Amino acid sequence: MKILYWAEAVSEGGRIGSARSTDGRLDVAIVVPAELGGPEDASGTNPEQLFAAGYAACFHSSMKTIAGMKKIDLTASTVTARVGLGPTGSGGFGLEAQLQVDLPGLDRETAHSLVRKAHRRCPYSNATRGNLDVALTVNGEPLEAAAA
Repeated sequence: MKILYWAEAVSEGGRIGSARSTDGRLDVAIVVPAELGGPEDASGTNPEQLFAAGYAACFHSSMKTIAGMKKIDLTASTVTARVGLGPTGSGGFGLEAQLQVDLPGLDRETAHSLVRKAHRRCPYSNATRGNLDVALTVNGEPLEAAAA
């Protein structure tokens, strides 16, 4: 694979610290979510939120690229990513993801086809395939065979 772009970020302090990109465009406080024992009033984000934001944006862009080639208008579309963290049962922790895609005005067949194609194109989907469960929902309906 020919790399077209490298992103680089530095973490200091892990889940209680900060993360910043080396180009200065991203600089965030990292905190433990209250659900995992962190303080209720902590100001900052966490790795799961950052992953969810990146996945949602990347998947949406992949979908819009495919739609553009087919002259499909996705002006009102949204992608919501949820990333869950939990114990694997073997001493470690793992992630799972849910992508909720809303494509108002598209018929079921077109919407499902578009989401399946985006799932094959998106770098996040390709990176996670076989490594974590990703459930896809299109206009409120679960998309079968999401792992394909």
